[in-house]
Amino acid sequence: MPAASSGRIHQLPPESAPSNSSEKCYYAAIVIRFLKNRLARESGAASSLALGSLELELMEILWPRGESSVRDAVTLLSRPLAYTTVMTTLDRLFKKGLLHRRKADRAFVYSPVFTREEWERKRAGNLVAGFLSGSHPSRQVLLSCLLDAVGEHDASLLDELERKIRERRKEISRQGEP
Repeated sequence: MPAASSGRIHQLPPESAPSNSSEKCYYAAIVIRFLKNRLARESGAASSLALGSLELELMEILWPRGESSVRDAVTLLSRPLAYTTVMTTLDRLFKKGLLHRRKADRAFVYSPVFTREEWERKRAGNLVAGFLSGSHPSRQVLLSCLLDAVGEHDASLLDELERKIRERRKEISRQGEP
């Protein structure tokens, strides 16, 4: 079994695919610990894409609406919160680079910088890039967990993944041709 300390994955066996449910849980715990440590260490654009529950709820309001004032956002939340709490959270999202804001009368109106799809793509890209920039064992864990999760969720997703891999290989081989 691999040892994990301070969020680093040390030795994975060459046959890194987990064979039973306890190994799968063990590897999942390693991945979760790795992700938590990675998010805690990172700063800048990658960590600005991580959202708390209120931040995400506010983004869920803004994405379909396009823009909103603090007052409008307060009324659309699923739970009653103070105006200042929502104002502070929207300001934090602005400082993270996830929202634009403009002055309208005496208040700010906020709008998303990214569509939901762009935000999800950037988050996923940062996650995968973090694993791929790590050690060889962390790459193996990523691939193993990805295939397990996709296979358990939906077999047709595995077919789609295989198709995308073939397409990407063709693109790469075309780029290498003169």
